[in-house]
Amino acid sequence: MLEARWAQSLFVCVGLDSTFDKIPMCLHRPGNETKVDIANTIVAFNHQIVVATCDLVCAYKPNIAFYEENGPEGIAALWRTIADIHVTAPDVPVILDAKRGDIGSTNHGYVELAFNFLGADAMTIHPYFGAEANEPFLEQTDKGIIVLCRTSNKGAGEFQDLVMAGRPLYLHVAEHVANDWNTRGNCAVVVGATFPDELRKVRDVVGDMPILIPGIGVQGGDVEKTVLAGKDSHGCGIIINSSRGIIYASNGADFADVARLKTMELSDQINQYR
Repeated sequence: MLEARWAQSLFVCVGLDSTFDKIPMCLHRPGNETKVDIANTIVAFNHQIVVATCDLVCAYKPNIAFYEENGPEGIAALWRTIADIHVTAPDVPVILDAKRGDIGSTNHGYVELAFNFLGADAMTIHPYFGAEANEPFLEQTDKGIIVLCRTSNKGAGEFQDLVMAGRPLYLHVAEHVANDWNTRGNCAVVVGATFPDELRKVRDVVGDMPILIPGIGVQGGDVEKTVLAGKDSHGCGIIINSSRGIIYASNGADFADVARLKTMELSDQINQYR
């Protein structure tokens, strides 16, 4: 699915980090909203974003935390959003940004939630428990397993930059994923756009494996540096995510039109540097 989108020069991933309080008031119901009203508003907002951008993106990435905060109705809103994407934009994969990872028996539950209940096409996971524990994810041959490697937050280096056997930990993670975990060809890694030098080093290690790259937009990642550091040998291989910079670009009734405009602008920038 990703390769088909890349073939159309589409590399933008829209992060559906939809928070009720930030959704334009034109979608709110007057009065005190119930959890059901909140869920319906989130679903309606996401739908309009998807309709406006689906011909411009390579993926959508809802972060599960923004749905979990609203309890069962929030999870239902996430399920409804993913189902809607599969109908509205069936050729666009959905990445569930859940960052799960535990012992193997627990991971079976995460797999059931992400893929069999919610219907996601890919999922972000932690590497810390190792390949043995993460086998329930890795054995999903028809799903994308996207492993955290070098994250976009300012304090990421506290552990990820620790040097072991002459190399920082994040490069060991990249090497293990590329050489040992990806035997089924379903793995990718996460590297933040806020660290282009590290992104370049990871690309050197993982070859043409896909890289999910958050941190563009509000977090301050530079598009030119990100593309030059992250693209693979074919000028592809990148899933460049922007969330708040696209979905909250306008708080008015034109929010979907502005989201489309911002997506087009980012897509054009990416292709300028490929």
